Amino acid sequence: MKQSKRLFLSGMALSMLVFLSGCVQQKNGVPTGEGWVYKFLVEPMGHLIKFFAVNQGLGFGLAIIIVTLLVRTLILPLGVYQSYKASYQSEKMRFLKPILDPIQQRMRNASTQEEQMAAQQEYMAAHKELGVSMFGGMGCLPILIQMPFFTALFYAAKFTEGIADANFFGIDLGERSLILVAIAGVLYFFQSMLMTVGLDEEQKKQMRSMLYINPIMIVMFSISAPAGVTLYWVVGGLFGIIQQILTTFIIKPKIRKQIEEEFVKNPPKLSKTATVKTAEPIIDQAIIAPKKEKRNAGKQRSK
Repeated sequence: MKQSKRLFLSGMALSMLVFLSGCVQQKNGVPTGEGWVYKFLVEPMGHLIKFFAVNQGLGFGLAIIIVTLLVRTLILPLGVYQSYKASYQSEKMRFLKPILDPIQQRMRNASTQEEQMAAQQEYMAAHKELGVSMFGGMGCLPILIQMPFFTALFYAAKFTEGIADANFFGIDLGERSLILVAIAGVLYFFQSMLMTVGLDEEQKKQMRSMLYINPIMIVMFSISAPAGVTLYWVVGGLFGIIQQILTTFIIKPKIRKQIEEEFVKNPPKLSKTATVKTAEPIIDQAIIAPKKEKRNAGKQRSK
């Protein structure tokens, strides 16, 4: 279930990227200058890249790096907030495993559709009562706010005039660079590996397939893109690693300590209301069956 949620969110982010790409209107593969993403984000970022590259004499490669870092730093609070919420829910779920695991076991062992539906309802009710999110705190709003900036950076690195004719440490920014593609793939794989630090073996198994999704997506995007765009992915990967280190080694330990203190003061308990729907049929059978046996016994004695 957790794996399907992550796949859903990854698919949603990819869909948003494709959708926002449509906001940058193109003709024969070149932006027409229409569309709100282009007017309000792509064009200003393109001007900023030119400012650092031409006006400051830094070159387009270094300009792409600086603008990418500036934009990623600007939206960093959103990324940290999103990581905090997701980490809080994840750590809380880890502490609640002894309560939620038996319900999940009943879901897996259900012999009929009715039993499975009842167990699913119980599982959802338990999440609500214990104050944990079914989606692990992965709110959509921070992702939606960040996506236009990522899209704008992508197009600014791809279409800003002068980038296609520039070089960066011997790399032609207008042509594909397999070296940068490989670096981007390794960086995003390392970032995915950092996400598994501190997880138990079961959670690591659930996330195993996710380790390869982001790197593969980045490689697929980069291998058909000019090096100027891939350089943007490389810088984004480095920034993502820094953000993940912050989450894994600073935010998560603090959250874990906070939850431990909360649960010591107020131990989590699940009320009986969540199990009423699954318990009623079993109780009814247990009550009715003995009565039938007593009636039959009475008839046999009278005979």
